[in-house]
Amino acid sequence: MAQNILVIEDEHTLARLLSYNLSQEGYVTKVVDHGAEGLQEALAHPYDLIILDIMLPGMNGFEVLSKLRQKGCRTPVIILTARNAEEEIVQGLKYGADDYITKPFGVAELLARVSAVLRRAAPSEHSPESEANDDKVIAIGDLRIYPEKYEVVLNGQPIPLRPKEFEVLLYLVQRPGVVVTRDDLMNIVWGFDYVGGQRTVDVHVSSLRKKLEMSQQTVQIDSIRGVGYKLVVQGAGKKR
Repeated sequence: MAQNILVIEDEHTLARLLSYNLSQEGYVTKVVDHGAEGLQEALAHPYDLIILDIMLPGMNGFEVLSKLRQKGCRTPVIILTARNAEEEIVQGLKYGADDYITKPFGVAELLARVSAVLRRAAPSEHSPESEANDDKVIAIGDLRIYPEKYEVVLNGQPIPLRPKEFEVLLYLVQRPGVVVTRDDLMNIVWGFDYVGGQRTVDVHVSSLRKKLEMSQQTVQIDSIRGVGYKLVVQGAGKKR
């Protein structure tokens, strides 16, 4: 079955280029040229992937992405950003983007990134959530993690996590006290074919730490300088 891709891009020439090349690869595409309309379309219909420009009329790409994640939409998102715009890239990742493409870009790069993101989004028997698929709840410290529902409850309060944040947390929770390298997290959570850098891991871990602050340090993520991270639990053991 063909995979459906929503393109939210107001530059008509680029939108046509994206739609044409994706269609040539067998994808079914729909193009929307307005931020708010793109958000409505993404929430109203199921898509396998969203390609989202940052500069949009009505509502910029960051607003669209933020609202998608707030409403529980887990559809993978690739953001389109200007070359060397590191701030945009980092901000996009913080809001929940799965990857990014800097303009101008070649067709080969576009198709490679689309294919890679779709592969990572597909269920895998080796993915962190699949490893815990038989476990209805993981309890560790003040955390209650529901792998099948991608939900986390901390001190009785639900914590909204982006999909990749959840997968990073789940992988660390399954290995409390064990040092996990950035490369390990990158390969397990993003996949061996991910073309981004380790900054992606650091951004997601930093966001996770802020969301875990209300645990009063019963659960925390420690940095191991030059290596990676480990999950530390004070006064509690892992239970299932």
